[in-house]
Amino acid sequence: MSEQDEKTRVTQVVQAPPPDPGQGNDCLVVIYTAEQGLLGKRFVLDRSPLRVGRGADNHVVLEGDSVSRRHAHFERRGNSWFVVDDGSTNGTYLNEEQIAHDALLNNGDRIKVGPTILKFLSGLDAESKYHEEIYRMTIVDGLTQIHNKRYLFEALEKELIRARRYERELSLVIFDIDFFKRINDQYGHLAGDHVLRELARVVQERIRRDEVFARYGGEEFVIVLPETGLGGARALAEDLRERVATHAFVFQGERIPVTISIGCAQLSKDDRAATELIQRADEKLYEAKRSGRNRVSS
Repeated sequence: MSEQDEKTRVTQVVQAPPPDPGQGNDCLVVIYTAEQGLLGKRFVLDRSPLRVGRGADNHVVLEGDSVSRRHAHFERRGNSWFVVDDGSTNGTYLNEEQIAHDALLNNGDRIKVGPTILKFLSGLDAESKYHEEIYRMTIVDGLTQIHNKRYLFEALEKELIRARRYERELSLVIFDIDFFKRINDQYGHLAGDHVLRELARVVQERIRRDEVFARYGGEEFVIVLPETGLGGARALAEDLRERVATHAFVFQGERIPVTISIGCAQLSKDDRAATELIQRADEKLYEAKRSGRNRVSS
């Protein structure tokens, strides 16, 4: 048989469909919780629905009085994930807003169920996003999204060394929410979380890029002020005190009165460590509380 007689062989090339950007990659990461051992845990969205609640039959079991037995679930629709509230008593929140029934999830969204916040990570690079989030959790507070205590101490030590080396001023402002326990008792812990987040947002708007704003613990916050003397620190503190006192803190349609007490201190030659500067500012904070609250002491 000649070459001309041979039949031409036709090979059909079928282009592979693009990879599903979600399947097998999307996950939830716990970025804020009161439960020991749960922080940083990843839940891969490999089933639909994935149920969340207080009951032991849920895929993600969360504790807390504000968590219902069957609280919410995550449901896959096509290539997208939705969070669905299952008629919970206290609601499910997406990026601080309560959802009516269900809501589409986008990469980076934060879902709050009771006192726990989960972050939705999506896409082919979800694995690398997860590791980035784990690192971010070491320096950022999951609830307020400002720096945490660990980052505060690292930054303050650096600023203290810089202030000493170049003989520059350094001040510190510390404040906490007046009668915060009363807010939790009267309005509930979800309202208390809202106040903490909103307070952080109000203060963050006033903070300059070179200043460090961090959650020190509970309802207590610290601001590090490089190249600022005591007078400048007090002026900032008075402005923040007034901003908070006049701001409308509203949760589920109810306005919550919020005030803060503030202590200020400036780095002195006798301060051998950052903790001593914090301690002196903390003493001024308690002086402000003893003298009536909703005021600044320096």
